[in-house]
Amino acid sequence: MKVALMAHDAKKELMVQFCIAYCGILSRHQVCATGSTGKIVSEATGLKIERFLSGSQGGAEQIAACIGCNEIDLVLLFRDPLTVKDHEPSEKNILRLCDVHNIPVATNIATAEMLIHGLERGDLDWREIKKAP
Repeated sequence: MKVALMAHDAKKELMVQFCIAYCGILSRHQVCATGSTGKIVSEATGLKIERFLSGSQGGAEQIAACIGCNEIDLVLLFRDPLTVKDHEPSEKNILRLCDVHNIPVATNIATAEMLIHGLERGDLDWREIKKAP
């Protein structure tokens, strides 16, 4: 499965700690991320991460396009709800696309942990479930 990582500046360290904790699970899947999030997570964990542009420079739109093309299976988007972001419309678009395409998305660590454990158990492979007779 392909997992997309995105994090606001105030949540990047939390994303790094999350990925360190769940590196074993993430290493068994394809991981992509917006630019700076991908860079710091890769440096901290050694994970191979496909990096897009930074979120504010179009990386969020690149991930949105992948969601629209059914190339993303899970999105972890750690948001800072207390700070207004210039690129917030891009994030709302990602959340909308996840709803349209039934992609599991977590915007905080509590939900992310639930999803990562589901990923580990194979509960989130909904594309395979849909193929079953």
